Amino acid sequence: MSEGTAPAAGDAASVADEAAREQLRYLRGSIDNLDAALVHLLAERFKCTQQVGELKARHHLPPADPAREAAQIERLRRLAEDARLDPAFAEKFLNFIIGEVVRHHRAIADRTQEEAEERTEPAAG
Repeated sequence: MSEGTAPAAGDAASVADEAAREQLRYLRGSIDNLDAALVHLLAERFKCTQQVGELKARHHLPPADPAREAAQIERLRRLAEDARLDPAFAEKFLNFIIGEVVRHHRAIADRTQEEAEERTEPAAG
């Protein structure tokens, strides 16, 4: 194509398609990086909540804390609004995480109780 002439219709579409594909690759790369960060953040969060569950079990505290959960949901909804994220989605997401945390805390409490019972049972013999 010579200077000053417009590209043929097919060539222009091809260039636009390639530019769109390149932008899509870039955006997907960013999404992949964010997904990896989310997984690592969740892993760190669950390490902390695991320790909370063990502390609760040792001190015979309930696995769930409805007042704390409600406060956290309200807090996350406000954060979501500030970040222009749907607060209902943020609440659903946190409720899912809370459900997993409470399930883990119950399992830790059960395991801790079983271990305590095993230590107090007289040895057979």
